[in-house]
Amino acid sequence: MDYRILRLCYVMDQTVDPEDFFSALANLTRLRCLLLLQSQGELCVCELTVATGKSQPMISRHLARLRESGIVTGRREGLWIYYRLHPELPDWAREVLGAAASGLAGSERIRDDLSSLSALPNRTGPACCKSPPVRNKGVDRP
Repeated sequence: MDYRILRLCYVMDQTVDPEDFFSALANLTRLRCLLLLQSQGELCVCELTVATGKSQPMISRHLARLRESGIVTGRREGLWIYYRLHPELPDWAREVLGAAASGLAGSERIRDDLSSLSALPNRTGPACCKSPPVRNKGVDRP
């Protein structure tokens, strides 16, 4: 079977491949995003950019990887895309994230992420960001 078809099957039935899951956790930016999503429930891309201090394209690229792996799911509301842990994420994966969150709770970087997020004004609803996403040189990108 073609690997791309196998990957599609995993995503379609919402089974998370352990290799993809742990590979996703191996990247610090993705791990930080997952821990923020676990603690906050649902966040838009702009909230994740503020919390992590990373650029919107970088965060979006990492979230796309997490979405393709079936770890997170997103919904669009106007200009904003909100992400959360996939509701059908297997129990074993949730337990791993819980253990990571517990183990890293005292980490300065994780505390800073949460502090930056809590300092963001207007966090309720689609107006959580001060301005709409920046367009790159007049080119609209999804």
